[in-house]
Amino acid sequence: MTGKVQSGSIVLFHNAGEHTPEALPDILDYLLAEGYKIVPISKILLTCDYTIDHEGRQCPAVQ
Repeated sequence: MTGKVQSGSIVLFHNAGEHTPEALPDILDYLLAEGYKIVPISKILLTCDYTIDHEGRQCPAVQ
Protein backbone atom coordinates (compact mmCIF):
# COMPACT_ATOMS: atom_id res chain seq x y z
CA MET A 1 0.00 0.00 0.00
CA THR A 2 2.68 2.53 0.96
CA GLY A 3 4.38 2.30 -2.45
CA LYS A 4 1.27 3.61 -4.20
CA VAL A 5 0.61 6.60 -1.94
CA GLN A 6 1.20 10.06 -3.37
CA SER A 7 0.16 13.59 -2.50
CA GLY A 8 -3.64 13.77 -2.36
CA SER A 9 -4.14 10.02 -2.06
CA ILE A 10 -7.14 8.73 -0.15
CA VAL A 11 -6.19 5.69 1.88
CA LEU A 12 -9.13 3.48 2.83
CA PHE A 13 -8.97 0.96 5.66
CA HIS A 14 -11.86 -1.47 6.06
CA ASN A 15 -13.26 -1.95 9.54
CA ALA A 16 -13.51 -5.68 9.00
CA GLY A 17 -9.87 -6.04 7.92
CA GLU A 18 -8.34 -8.80 10.01
CA HIS A 19 -5.00 -7.05 10.52
CA THR A 20 -6.07 -3.39 10.23
CA PRO A 21 -5.97 -2.58 13.97
CA GLU A 22 -2.43 -3.95 14.32
CA ALA A 23 -1.10 -2.47 11.07
CA LEU A 24 -2.61 1.00 11.26
CA PRO A 25 -0.17 2.58 13.77
CA ASP A 26 2.85 1.44 11.73
CA ILE A 27 1.33 2.65 8.47
CA LEU A 28 0.48 6.05 9.94
CA ASP A 29 3.97 6.37 11.46
CA TYR A 30 5.50 5.54 8.07
CA LEU A 31 3.37 8.08 6.21
CA LEU A 32 4.07 10.82 8.76
CA ALA A 33 7.82 10.07 8.61
CA GLU A 34 7.63 10.43 4.81
CA GLY A 35 6.19 13.93 5.26
CA TYR A 36 2.53 13.20 4.58
CA LYS A 37 -0.22 14.84 6.60
CA ILE A 38 -3.21 12.87 7.83
CA VAL A 39 -6.35 14.95 7.23
CA PRO A 40 -10.09 14.34 7.04
CA ILE A 41 -11.37 13.72 3.53
CA SER A 42 -13.43 16.90 3.78
CA LYS A 43 -10.15 18.88 3.68
CA ILE A 44 -9.05 17.53 0.29
CA LEU A 45 -12.25 17.14 -1.71
CA LEU A 46 -13.12 20.03 -3.98
CA THR A 47 -16.47 21.67 -3.36
CA CYS A 48 -16.37 23.96 -6.41
CA ASP A 49 -17.02 22.82 -9.98
CA TYR A 50 -14.69 19.94 -10.81
CA THR A 51 -14.07 17.12 -13.24
CA ILE A 52 -12.67 13.65 -12.63
CA ASP A 53 -9.62 12.73 -14.71
CA HIS A 54 -8.87 9.31 -16.19
CA GLU A 55 -7.07 8.26 -12.98
CA GLY A 56 -10.00 9.20 -10.74
CA ARG A 57 -8.53 12.49 -9.49
CA GLN A 58 -10.66 15.58 -8.88
CA CYS A 59 -9.56 18.55 -10.96
CA PRO A 60 -10.97 22.08 -10.86
CA ALA A 61 -13.26 22.65 -13.86
CA VAL A 62 -11.90 24.92 -16.56
CA GLN A 63 -14.19 27.90 -16.95
